[in-house]
Amino acid sequence: MPTGTQRPTAAFAAAAILASMAVLPAAAPAQGRQPVPGQATRYESDIAAVMDSVVLWRRDIHEHPELGNREVRTSKLVADRLRALGIEVRANVAKTGVVGVLRGGKPGRTVALRADMDALPVTEQTDLPFKSKVTSTYGGQAVGVMHACGHDAHTAMLLGAATVLAKHRAELPGTVVFLFQPAEEGPPPGETGGAADMVKEGALDNPKVDAVFGLHTWPDTAGRISYRPRGAMSASDVLNIVVVGRQTHGAVPWRGVDPITVSSQIVNALQTIVSRQTDIGAGPAIVTVGTINGGVRHNIIPDSVVMTGTIRTFDATARTEIHASIRRMATQIAAASGATARVTIGMGTDMVYNDPALTAQMGPTIERVTGGHVNTNGAWTPSEDFSEYTKNIPGLFVFLGVNAPGVTVEQAAANHSPLYFVNEDALPTGVRALVSLATDYLAQAPAKRTP
Repeated sequence: MPTGTQRPTAAFAAAAILASMAVLPAAAPAQGRQPVPGQATRYESDIAAVMDSVVLWRRDIHEHPELGNREVRTSKLVADRLRALGIEVRANVAKTGVVGVLRGGKPGRTVALRADMDALPVTEQTDLPFKSKVTSTYGGQAVGVMHACGHDAHTAMLLGAATVLAKHRAELPGTVVFLFQPAEEGPPPGETGGAADMVKEGALDNPKVDAVFGLHTWPDTAGRISYRPRGAMSASDVLNIVVVGRQTHGAVPWRGVDPITVSSQIVNALQTIVSRQTDIGAGPAIVTVGTINGGVRHNIIPDSVVMTGTIRTFDATARTEIHASIRRMATQIAAASGATARVTIGMGTDMVYNDPALTAQMGPTIERVTGGHVNTNGAWTPSEDFSEYTKNIPGLFVFLGVNAPGVTVEQAAANHSPLYFVNEDALPTGVRALVSLATDYLAQAPAKRTP
């Protein structure tokens, strides 16, 4: 596991972290940080001054991760910092979410910036000195807890952006809303949460938000920002199939109906839905079976098998047709062997849609803050509930590369890996992007929303 360029750890003791929530520490010279490509903005000195605190916050949150709907410590850190900046705070939104409202000194529109705060039920395997040692329970199981998707960095970068913007509130032509969201990875079983609950509880109201921007870390060259118009991340649905046969002795399979064999046939058949039944010209699609469980002993053919999986799509018609194909295949293959199959598909998150007009309008901003270090190709098949914010207002969601120096996309640990790594050299670009997207949007004439 590469360690990248990190600052000395002695300066990041808990006392310093807590103190930094109320008063920013004096800017210190970077220790080993390699600047990523980018063009200075009018706020560059303020961004440089806050970066030591951004790293403090990120490491503190990383060392103390919390699962979805349980981000109590993290949300208090966020709320305390925003209040110290004189930003209006609404806490306990969607259980543990925080909404900050920074009203500029001049009239104008309202823009929202979003960061997610939750960690994952993953046991960290990095060698970082601030690695997580936290354990918890999830779904009734004891689990390690880790920021394996970069939400610690998202939260810290947005706090950094809030610090810079608050300093310049008098000159802001409008309002900036900071959305610190819980449970992006999904709430615990039996609970609601995430962006859907943030919207339901008025996170985009009072003041009414006109556009929203989000940023996510990604295994790519440090400081590179990637984005594309329209479909940026896939819709995600949860698949559950229960195959019911008839239990019998493993030595006399003809006396029963083997649900394991039937399930194997279903798994193989499902792979043909995308390759032979889906118009992939309309957008990528994926059907994955992630778990298959059945049986308790080597010589007993069980009564049933349970399979779960995920469905990813970028096209509404394909989404509907794939669901229908799964139901048809599973039930008919099971029936052909004398078994039954119950198919349940839970509608998850919708596709993340980058409004084309807003994306075109903000393209020059992204080019400027990265010095042209931009990728505008490809779609991302993971999902994100950022889509909930853009159902009624235009939005733009971008990806920030955070690989260690010399590490390629193929070599880097993927999001959700116990080895996931965030190169702190990329964090200034993230803060610069958030600040610039907000200020440039407020300063420009509104773009006409496009389908």
